[in-house]
Amino acid sequence: MKTEEIEVESERKEGLPATRLNKYALACALLASTNSILLGYDIGVISGAVLYIRETLKISSVQEEILVGSLNVCSLIGSLLSGKTSDLIGRRYTIVLAAGTFFVGALLMGLAPSYPFLMAGRVVAGIGVGYSLMIAPVYTAEISPAMTRGFLSSLPEVFITVGILLGYVVNYAFSGISKEWNWRVMLLLAAVPAVAIGMGVVVMPESPRWLVMKKRLEEAKRVLVKTSESEEEAEVRLAEITRAWDVHESSDWHGQGVWKELLWRPTRATRRVLVAAIGINFFMQASGNDAVIYYLPEVFKAAGIKKKKLLFAINVIMGASKATFVMISALFLDKYGRRPLLLLGSAGMAVSLSILGLGSMFLEHAAHRPTWAIIVSVIAVCFDVSFFSIGLGPITWVYSSEVFPQRLRAQGTSLAVSVNRLVSGLVSMTFLSISRKITFGGMFFVLAGVMVMGTLFFFFCMPETKGKSLEEIGQLFEDKKTKDEGREMT
Repeated sequence: MKTEEIEVESERKEGLPATRLNKYALACALLASTNSILLGYDIGVISGAVLYIRETLKISSVQEEILVGSLNVCSLIGSLLSGKTSDLIGRRYTIVLAAGTFFVGALLMGLAPSYPFLMAGRVVAGIGVGYSLMIAPVYTAEISPAMTRGFLSSLPEVFITVGILLGYVVNYAFSGISKEWNWRVMLLLAAVPAVAIGMGVVVMPESPRWLVMKKRLEEAKRVLVKTSESEEEAEVRLAEITRAWDVHESSDWHGQGVWKELLWRPTRATRRVLVAAIGINFFMQASGNDAVIYYLPEVFKAAGIKKKKLLFAINVIMGASKATFVMISALFLDKYGRRPLLLLGSAGMAVSLSILGLGSMFLEHAAHRPTWAIIVSVIAVCFDVSFFSIGLGPITWVYSSEVFPQRLRAQGTSLAVSVNRLVSGLVSMTFLSISRKITFGGMFFVLAGVMVMGTLFFFFCMPETKGKSLEEIGQLFEDKKTKDEGREMT
């Protein structure tokens, strides 16, 4: 068995049979990742719907910021709960729970008779989004073979982007109907994918690593056989997962003691994993990408574009650009690795945001707002979201779901995603207010500076994880002393 294990592992490292995309693993990843379309649709549709909500419900700009950002802040609740929940009831049923919660929130938002009622819907939908953002990449990472995990784990971001584009198209399609009903239809339509996701996920298998945690080894092996190229490879993967879990003998384990291990007494390796996972989630949202998408119509209204239909058309162009580049990134993640695409994306965002800042400042001070300056700004926005889709967008979910060891994965990822949601909410709820103080141009320069710092952080703090199994990745964060201690113990 030892010889077979070495041979299979050697083949996997050299990228032979395991580099073929396993169709069963792909189907599971696609089903799990469709959950992420819920956040994407909300991001896209609310950016247009809020223009009509403001007119219909007579809300102030501060109320608008709270309305837009509240979903992200409330998704913090779902993110924090999702780790414990998924360890307790499993990854698969947590995905169903996420879709069901968002469905209720979508109904509340679409049928809201008043601003407080609408806010209640945003709170409920936000909790569902928090669950989905953590569980989709974790499930996908745990079921994927190592050599194609980058592509499969980036699918949640692909579906977020598809959701954003879908939201823009719905904005454009329903912008012509009555102002009393168009925003309601836009928000109610979010309930449709939530129902489809809840039904589709029921046919998915459970994560093999969660099954090993529950000592259900035969079930885990059946799933691994379906997601591997051969039964021998499945046995190697099962042995690797089981060895990593053997120190935890109880099948009753459902996440107890993990928070203490993560926050109160972390090892040096765990501390480095936390810094990397929380850092990439922080910079993903500190980049202002969500806020730029939410408030792009406001930015271009200030630049001189007044027609709502034209504003929505620009959104569709940006959404198409974003969707194109996130697919390109997903296809090349396992070939070129996480670090090169992450560094390219973050550096490109810094340059794009600087150009957008210059364009916005020029338009703010220009008497007649020339067309060429508006075009340059639109192109800069498209480049900004495209570089985000190459780097931070997909890689944040991939990296967050793969760097934590098995015992800490669900709750560690939920902690990192909670930081993601908190920062997203804070940026979204303050973007307009700060921009009015320092202008949109000034705000874009601040975001460009954040991305310069992010690029340096990624370069120094984030090792490459391409082609390594989830059990091997933990060794990347150990220093020489820790590794030597581990060898002595074995």
